[in-house]
Amino acid sequence: MNLKAVILSAGEGTRMRPLTITKPKTMLPVAGKPIIRYNIEALRDCGVTDILLIVGYKEEMVKNYFKDGKELGVNISYKTQKDLEGTANAIGYAKDFIEDSIIVLNGDIILDVSILSEIISNYENSNPDTLMVLKEVEDPTRFGVVELKDDHVVNIVEKPEKDKVPSNLANTGIYIFNKDIFEKIEKTPESPRGEYEITDSLSMQIQEGKFVKGYITEKEWLDIGKPWELIEINEKLLGQIKTNIKGKIETGVTIHGELVLEEGSVIKSGVYIEGSVYIGKNCDIGPNSYIRGNSYFGDNVHVGNAVEIKNSIIMEDTNVSHLSYVGDSVLGSNCNIAAGTNIANLRFDNKTVKTVIKDKKIDSGRRKLGAIVGDYTKTGINSSLSPGVKVGSNSSIGSNVLLNDDIGSNTRVLVKQEHIIQNKGNNE
Repeated sequence: MNLKAVILSAGEGTRMRPLTITKPKTMLPVAGKPIIRYNIEALRDCGVTDILLIVGYKEEMVKNYFKDGKELGVNISYKTQKDLEGTANAIGYAKDFIEDSIIVLNGDIILDVSILSEIISNYENSNPDTLMVLKEVEDPTRFGVVELKDDHVVNIVEKPEKDKVPSNLANTGIYIFNKDIFEKIEKTPESPRGEYEITDSLSMQIQEGKFVKGYITEKEWLDIGKPWELIEINEKLLGQIKTNIKGKIETGVTIHGELVLEEGSVIKSGVYIEGSVYIGKNCDIGPNSYIRGNSYFGDNVHVGNAVEIKNSIIMEDTNVSHLSYVGDSVLGSNCNIAAGTNIANLRFDNKTVKTVIKDKKIDSGRRKLGAIVGDYTKTGINSSLSPGVKVGSNSSIGSNVLLNDDIGSNTRVLVKQEHIIQNKGNNE
């Protein structure tokens, strides 16, 4: 069997705003790599090396990073999804790419490599028309839910109401298809959402009596849909790293945990590291800083004197100046966090932190969550950001501002002060 792969990476990732204002969601970094790279490497490690990336939003960033894939030991080609008209439409771009069968993944997931090796073996042995990867979940109302009879899929319900859930088996969005799926895609009608859904194409296969197999996995499958999930997956992946020192560590540095330190980076005297930390190339950390939790620093990050950073993602070319605190946060690229900035991560009442996603307040479920800050944003000295606040790209937060609410991109927030200036010789 000549198995090729398709990875879907065309969407805007609007729920990840402001991080996706300037980057595709699949290119957001976790533990040293863009999300989509984990999927490419997982396919390669299972022997699947011909990979088609379906791109669209900010596609030049994907293409410039991966090129033809040879540096990773794969062959990558690209198709642009001209209009974001659903998963069936996206997969349909692979019609001329397939030879025998294709494996399809969303580019914004992190999965256990063994899932792929298992389903490839199972597909070869059972020879279905389609294999769907399923996982038991506590709340199936958030997913497409599958009803099985033996291992045959007999029904698929998208995000059912709680009293109409046919099972607790969620569709992971991982499939292996043969050529029949493209015939069904061409016949798939537009859904009420105005998209062409691959689950509707699968329902057509089921109605025709095709063998649509449900494969239940107990392995990890992590979907990244909201900003705090980026922090959670970063925590998990950094928990798996092993120490690898390529840069310089000065005398007087204390390290309790695993550390990856890339070439050209320096950790200065007095820095205390507690947890698993990844520091990219050409970074300058310290002196006398405290890095704790599982934190990631992209290339060319500068962390100044007496800074504390906990469990955060700091993307490339960002500066965090002296006497600042960053907790459980994501800072985008090319940001400047001025001296004395405090990014709080804990509510006074100890309740879970809520934040706004697509104009709706959502409970993150996290007791500790700091700020989500877009690229090219700056803070002024002694500014403070409250838990769960989101700041758009290319914005400025003035000195002494206490920011309690989200602000958009290209926005400036300033404090207006009244001063009383007196002559010290005047006794009035």
